[in-house]
This record gives sequence, structure tokens and C-alpha cells, in this order.
Amino acid sequence: MAPTAIDLQQVSDEDYQTKIKKATSPSYSVIASLGLNPEAVIRHNAAVPTLYEDGLLEKGTAISSTGALMAYSGKKTGRSPKDKRIVDEETSTEHIWWGPVNKKVDELTWKISKARAIDYLRTREKIYVIDAFAGWDPRYRIKVRVVCARAYHALFMKNMLIRPTEEELQNFGEPDFTIWNAGQFPANVHTKGMTSSTSVEINFKSMEMVILGTEYAGEMKKGIFTVMFYLMPIRHKVLTLHSSANQGVQNKDVTLFFGLSGTGKTTLSADPNRKLIGDDEHCWSDNGVFNIEGGCYAKCLDLSGEKEPEIFNAIKFGSVLENVGYDPVTKIVDYYDKSITENTRCAYPIDYIPSALIPCTVDSHPKNIVLLTCDARGVLPPISKLTNAQVMYHFISGYTSKMAGTEDGITEPEATFSACFGQPFLVLHPMKYAQQLSDKMIQHESTAWLLNTGWTGSSATKGGSRCPLKYTRRILDSIHSGELAKAEYKNYPTFGLQIPKEVPGVPTEILDPSNNWVDGKDNFNTEVRNLAQLFMENFEKYASECTTEVIQAGPQL
Repeated sequence: MAPTAIDLQQVSDEDYQTKIKKATSPSYSVIASLGLNPEAVIRHNAAVPTLYEDGLLEKGTAISSTGALMAYSGKKTGRSPKDKRIVDEETSTEHIWWGPVNKKVDELTWKISKARAIDYLRTREKIYVIDAFAGWDPRYRIKVRVVCARAYHALFMKNMLIRPTEEELQNFGEPDFTIWNAGQFPANVHTKGMTSSTSVEINFKSMEMVILGTEYAGEMKKGIFTVMFYLMPIRHKVLTLHSSANQGVQNKDVTLFFGLSGTGKTTLSADPNRKLIGDDEHCWSDNGVFNIEGGCYAKCLDLSGEKEPEIFNAIKFGSVLENVGYDPVTKIVDYYDKSITENTRCAYPIDYIPSALIPCTVDSHPKNIVLLTCDARGVLPPISKLTNAQVMYHFISGYTSKMAGTEDGITEPEATFSACFGQPFLVLHPMKYAQQLSDKMIQHESTAWLLNTGWTGSSATKGGSRCPLKYTRRILDSIHSGELAKAEYKNYPTFGLQIPKEVPGVPTEILDPSNNWVDGKDNFNTEVRNLAQLFMENFEKYASECTTEVIQAGPQL
């Protein structure tokens, strides 16, 4: 609902406050549906400047020298995956992959948590309501409502979701999914199933989410992602993917980039020579590929205009910077400052990227599939061409190094396996997503690659260095030009990967990790065997549901 114009010369101070309140509040029916006090000041789809004005009243907020709103998320500066819970109820329980990723919480605990969240929101002087969409394809999108008590959270989700037109807002109606963000207020640790004062709970029967005990804005973003991982396959047989995507300007070829946070999805998809479809969350339907989000959430640590100009220049008025260090006088951001966290972030609308494809949906299918890994051990080659069986194996494995700051408590690179390169967000069993991916790749004749953006020469802790971004970009250029598909390949032992003998513009010695290892051949072979063993141990939990061909596509000792 658009705010009405106010003539300041014709109203008293008291009338002015009343008019402001009415101009930025939802209708009475919306207030009633939220169960909130109609006397509260409710900012319903407030304009960006209004959210700035309110945001600057919050502790730790300021405006950067480039105009971005800088905010502090409190004690939690990363996601809390151990505190994510799904309500065990009859409509969804048989579909959910229960276990360490999806922890059960009963309906009584859910009711207590929701009541606790709403009771807290009722005490706030201002409440923010954002109505927006998840999913650019109108055939599959869902209506999302966010209710929160921090202006920075409202602006964050205004950026990360897809903003409706004025007409769409007027006809928005009831949402398909609602987020109750009371993150400033702790969960009740004495409630059944609670293990800490943080709880992120999703209820697929009532289509709601409750956040308690964490002010990290990324919980909202990833909560919606989790919802799409459930709804799209169940309702529409659409594959949800933790990937970025872009499209060639000339050939209109689509590339998907799979990978966990810190592997390069945002950086590599923001290519000035290609159109950006999205940087993190997508769906692959029978019609093509569409972005789930309306914005990008980029890592800011060590960001520079020289290395990543499109992201650097997107940090301006309307963007949200999280947990960054800055000069208190000039308000110039120090992107090398990690005193608060290494997980410094910026959320900005996708149209802040000049190369963005708007609307972020294409009626064509991926030509190239790139599985990104950030191997801190320095064992995997910078680029490998994969067979279909190898795609299945490495997609299910989801190997990478969990980078510092992306989750609470992670302070240095840590080897990890994350099914489908997005295990924390999966709702169904990983094999369901993997089989869908394989079927689509075969149907649309997609070519797959394993791209390591991690270390070369040795491990991260033993003198290795991260593969220079300029070489990674040249490898991608060769993929998109079609040159790499025609290159001459050789076998990489133990892992059975096919690695190119040459890539234009890339030093030959880094293409085969055994050629530039600084710590001796014996140590290199030991590291290879150790990593292979980790792969094999991890895959045991999936082997019973895989074909022999897929199992044999992994490393062999």
C-alpha cells in the first residue's frame, strides 16, 4: 500500500504523526490477521528512506560513505544450523529427511515459540511488515510476508525478496508463507526440544516460520530457501538448487554454479560479459531456470573495486552492510576488517548489478553445470570435466571447506561434506534432488565441470595459496567459449578425474596439483589418499541408494 501525500503546512504536529502512522500502516484487516496491537506504529512495505530513518535509531547502525545502511546483527554473525527445527506434523512428516539437518519439534513447542515471538512483537513501538515474492517465474512464485521489529531486517528482506509492483501489492491478499522474526528475544530453553536460547522453526502445515534468539538476517533468507526446497519438488516437481546462474549475451547459454558459501557463487556469476540471473538460489523447471530471490547477498571480506567491481559498486544507497568495520569519522568501510566477524556481508537488489537479467528467469536450460568446491587441502585440480556418474557422486558428496564466519563458531577453513552443496537447507532426502538433477542433465545434454576455487601448491595451513581469481575466470571463459570441451585431457589418479593439459591464459603447472606441490611428492600422495578416504567414508550413508556406476565414479584406493 503506497503512503499518501502529506501537506506539512496544513497539519499540526499531532495530526502529522497521525497521518504518518496511517500512511505507513497496513489496513485494519492486515493488522488483525497479524494479531498485533492496532495502536502500534506499523511500517507496511515502507519506502527505503523511511527504513533508513528508523534504522539509524538502532544500535550499531550508520550510513557508509557510499550510502549503504551499515547494521550490526548482535552476538550472532552467522547462521545457527544446530538450532534449526521443523514441526513434526501430519501433512509433511513422511516427506522430510529427518536427522541432524532437520530436527523435529512438536506442535506444542511450536505454539509456545510462536506465542513468545508475537508477544515480543506486541511490545515493540514499531513493527515492520514486508510483502514480497519468492520466485521470479509467476507460475511458481509464492507470496511471502515478513514481520519483524528491526528496520534493518525489513530493508534486508525488501532487498532479498522480489518487490511486487504497486498493483500487485494492492491485490496481494493473504501470504502463502509468513516469517515472524523476534530475533532480539530468546527462546525458552526450558521448552521441550530446545538446546539453546536460539530457535529457527518452520511449520509446513501453517506455512510459517519463527525466529528467536538470533538477529542474523541470513536466517530469514535461508528460511525461505528451505521452504522452496520443500514446496517446489512436492507441489510442482521443480528442482530447487543452491546455485548461482548466468547467461551468455551472444549465445544465450545458461550456466549453473553450485557451491556452498565462500566457494565463489556470487563472485563468479557476476561476470560483466554475461547476464546475471542470480547469485545463490534457483529453481530448474520444465520451462527453464528462474531465480528465487530479488537480490544478492555477497561476502565482503577483502572486497575491492579492482577484483570485484560489480559487487563493489552495488554497495550504495538501498544496500545493507552487515557487521563491517569502518572509519567513525569518514564512514569509509574497511573491507579487510574482520574484528566483528569474517562473515561480513552486503545485501542489495539484483538490479544494482548492471549485467543483471530482469526479470530473472529464462525459458532455456543450462548448457554447463559447474560444481564449485573450495578445497583447503590443495588436492583437487582447479578444473575437471565430469561424466554423468561423477556429477551424481560429487553432487551428493558436496565436498568443500567450510569457510570462516559463514556459521557461528567457524574461525578457520574446515573440511566438510554438504549433500547437494546445500545440506543445511535440504528438506527431502538428498537422493531425490540428485536424481532430479541427473535426469534433467541427460534430458537437456548439459556438460558438467568440477571447479576448485581453493588452494594450490599445498594446504591452506601449510603454505599453499588460493588459486588466483584471474585464472579461475579464464577457466570459465574457456568453458563458455566451448574451447575447454574440445581440449586434450589426462587422467588424475585416485579420483579418476579428467583434467585438461592446457587452458588458455592459465599456467600449465597449476592444472595438475602434483606438479606444483611445495611439500614433496610423498606428502602430496598422503594428502590425496587422506581426502579420498574422507570421500569414501562420507558416501557410505548414500551408497545403498546409488547404482554401482555412481559409487565407482568416486575416488578409488
